[in-house]
Amino acid sequence: MNIPAPYLLMLGESHDPLAIKTARGIHYWRSEKCLGQLRLNDGVPSLGLPEMDAKTAYRQGAKTFVLGTANAGGVLAEQWIPMIVEAIELGMHVASGLHQRLADVPAIAIAAEKAGVQLFDLRYYVKKLDVGSGKKRSGRRLLTIGTDCSVGKMFTTLALEKAMKARDIKATFCATGQTGILVEGKGIAVDAVISDFIAGATEALSPKCDADEWQLIEGQGSLLNPAFSGVTMGLLHGSQPDALVICHEANRPHTRHMPYMPMPKVEDIMELTLRLAKLTNPNPRFVGMAINTSVLTEDEAKIYLKEMEEKHGLPATDPVRFGVENIVDHLVSSFGD
Repeated sequence: MNIPAPYLLMLGESHDPLAIKTARGIHYWRSEKCLGQLRLNDGVPSLGLPEMDAKTAYRQGAKTFVLGTANAGGVLAEQWIPMIVEAIELGMHVASGLHQRLADVPAIAIAAEKAGVQLFDLRYYVKKLDVGSGKKRSGRRLLTIGTDCSVGKMFTTLALEKAMKARDIKATFCATGQTGILVEGKGIAVDAVISDFIAGATEALSPKCDADEWQLIEGQGSLLNPAFSGVTMGLLHGSQPDALVICHEANRPHTRHMPYMPMPKVEDIMELTLRLAKLTNPNPRFVGMAINTSVLTEDEAKIYLKEMEEKHGLPATDPVRFGVENIVDHLVSSFGD
């Protein structure tokens, strides 16, 4: 899917800052795509964008009405439907990362058909996908691998893309989740792909390219997370990574939402990743460690990162606090770019 920009970001009515994390991610990484925001009450956290309703946004050139908020269960709120229909009738496309499909709401589907606009249900991919082939393809690929869910894989991948492009290195972000798709404007939400086709979807996301181009593939899940190991395995085999970056959260006490499941050791994830990755790439290698140190003070974070570097022999950084230049340095020296 290719989602037309600029966007009007609808932020909903929740006062919880986490409810607008999708919109926040889009604005952080692709502010040039964001024309304005629509908050349904004054208590909703602001992104600092101009306040607009659908009519104003459309007159100023907005092409897609983005549901940049989420609610419990990922269900489309009834009170949002008239607002979405209004945007459609004006001529705007609509994009949503909710579990409930826009296309399954009759009023929205009928309005979209009449207006001739597209409904982007980001969690659903309608085009045909093949199973993975394992065939070698040209170009270079980097995959972010996590010790658990929600440890910063998307942020790290986008930070690497930004830093590499600043050095005039050919780099392309390959989105595998709904927020990443809205950031990039295209991609496949692999958590909604039938498991047999995850590797094939990853091959489709990162097709053959120039020999000096890096395709940076957003990781999902974790090989040692009992709920989401399958999606990680599919991404690993489909991406055929030349380079890998391990993503981790300092001092996380247990696997997310699983207090009975201890966090795996970083070295165990790295060893397992390399062993499994060799199925489709004979020489994968880790080039860095991206670590969320938000629970530590800055001085504690620097000590922690230094200890990780000494233990694992790789550059370690917190992409939010310190950037990813040291990882890019190591990537360049490792691959001779």
